[in-house]
Amino acid sequence: MHLRHHVTSALLVLTLLAVPGCGYNDIQGLDEETNAAWSEVLNQYQRRADLIPNLVNVVKGYAAHEKDTLTAVTQARSQVAGIKATPELLKDPAAFQKFQAMQGELSSALARLMVVVEKYPDLKANENFRDLQSQLEGTENRITVARKRYIDKVAEFNKMVRFFPTNLTAKYLLNMDVKPNFTVADEKAVAKPPDVKF
Repeated sequence: MHLRHHVTSALLVLTLLAVPGCGYNDIQGLDEETNAAWSEVLNQYQRRADLIPNLVNVVKGYAAHEKDTLTAVTQARSQVAGIKATPELLKDPAAFQKFQAMQGELSSALARLMVVVEKYPDLKANENFRDLQSQLEGTENRITVARKRYIDKVAEFNKMVRFFPTNLTAKYLLNMDVKPNFTVADEKAVAKPPDVKF
């Protein structure tokens, strides 16, 4: 019985490889493209995280008594930094959702910080703050673009993994399954990035 299972598996593999349109190379290529798109999302999130300490320090100099808001931003950044965002994260929908929830909390904390800044005209006039504000705005736009590219690549990849006959190649030869994607709730949060224009 054990030998029969191996023979059956081997025949299935040979059949899949012999069938035109089995998608072996296409799936592998899309997997690489999806991972590259994910890396760009992470790159832009990291860029945002790197801006936050400087932004918090500049705001602290003008609005030190806004401690709760400053602490919320710092804690949200710390939580995001604590998640290991490797390509393996794309194989774990629960971890992916947790990562996105943390990014959403960071976006919310930044939005609250920008509302607080409105009360401080001297801070808004500060050259360092204006430069950081501009960099943050550009980064939020880059995050949106990177997420869109990732969404498109995952949609392409997931179709290959789910549609016949390439689903057989994905399942039996490559042991691949669909990758998690951003949800509508995630997109609503990103559709209105923190308002950093004054």
